[in-house]
Amino acid sequence: MTDSQKEKKRTDSPEMPNQGGLFFSLLEDCLSHNTFVKLVLGKYHGPEPGLDRVFVRRLALKDGESLSFLYRYQTRDVTKNLPIPAGIAAIRDMFAIAFNNLHLQTVSEDIQLSLNKKGRYNLQRGKGAPREAAPQEHDRAKERFLELTAPFLRELGVTNSQQQLIPSMSRKWKQINKFIEVLDHALAASKLKGKERLQVVDFGSGKGYLTFAMEEYLRAGLGLRPEVTGVELREDLVNLCSKAAKKLRLDTLSFVQGDIRSYTPKGIDIMIALHACDVATDYAMHLGIRAGASIIMCAPCCHKQLRPQMHSPAVLKPMLKHGIHLGQEAEMVTDSLRALLLEASGYETQVFEFISLEHTSKNKMILGVKGSGPVNQAEILAQIRVIKEFYGIREHCLETLLLGDGLGQGGRR
Repeated sequence: MTDSQKEKKRTDSPEMPNQGGLFFSLLEDCLSHNTFVKLVLGKYHGPEPGLDRVFVRRLALKDGESLSFLYRYQTRDVTKNLPIPAGIAAIRDMFAIAFNNLHLQTVSEDIQLSLNKKGRYNLQRGKGAPREAAPQEHDRAKERFLELTAPFLRELGVTNSQQQLIPSMSRKWKQINKFIEVLDHALAASKLKGKERLQVVDFGSGKGYLTFAMEEYLRAGLGLRPEVTGVELREDLVNLCSKAAKKLRLDTLSFVQGDIRSYTPKGIDIMIALHACDVATDYAMHLGIRAGASIIMCAPCCHKQLRPQMHSPAVLKPMLKHGIHLGQEAEMVTDSLRALLLEASGYETQVFEFISLEHTSKNKMILGVKGSGPVNQAEILAQIRVIKEFYGIREHCLETLLLGDGLGQGGRR
């Protein structure tokens, strides 16, 4: 049977008005009552090469509520957002022409409309597992995080050709998901809600696992239009990642050769710097602050600057005579001062344990989300002075950089 015959059979079928009408009535009802979770169009038979399925979810943007369509191809994803009425019409058209199955999930039901090989329609309704309505903004819902079907995972060797996790990459997969979870929480707390175009820079992007993951999550997961740039000093890794991005047709993702001190971004909404050695973390944080980034995420590596400067107070000398304890103390002091300097610059700051990304014990994350309230900068800078005096610290790199920008001259911010 030709495609034109199939389309005519659908149009002529007396079942379609009843079965399809009820399905789309249920779809409109769950959208209007906020019980919609997601919809999947499957069993594609149209002319578009490589298209597998289409995932539909609800999204709230500045222009109003929309339906976000994720077209999943074998080697790439394409996202398109439509106002809800136009989105429903698009689903009708796609099912009429190119798909044989619609699967709707609501908070309490699973509803499927399908067409079998004999051209007969079948509407099935069943009680689904309890689930929450699809969030309409940047949220923390687990279904928003990455899936193993993401094409970049196969391209980077995390999954095989059957989209199954390669056992040796299980730790990396866990790390990627933890990173996206932290990013998701930061987005929910930031001023970036409702902003479609996000400028994201990942310093020290390496093999690109997290850079690709951010692009996938922001574009395919949240329906945004990001510009994600991976900055990496090693030319071979830049070429490797650029080739993968080109193959996947990801025009929202690019890689450039450079480092934190040489790269000048045109703008930053989200700044990432994971395992930047020693003061490179300070330069990254300084760049993010100067650029007015809404989110700054850093995972420090070594802490060489402060350790030679530190004088152990008499009461602590019995503890800090051991090198390992002195190193841990230097790390704690360095990152505590970084967090305080972020706060003095107007960021709400957290320091917490993070899953190691490079098979190392260095698994601390410093997260700063730009706040909107006033900051008692003088009080925070006084706390920094007391800590420095206690340990005999003469200079902290991030503080020096920020003082050069006028930190402390404005008092309360």
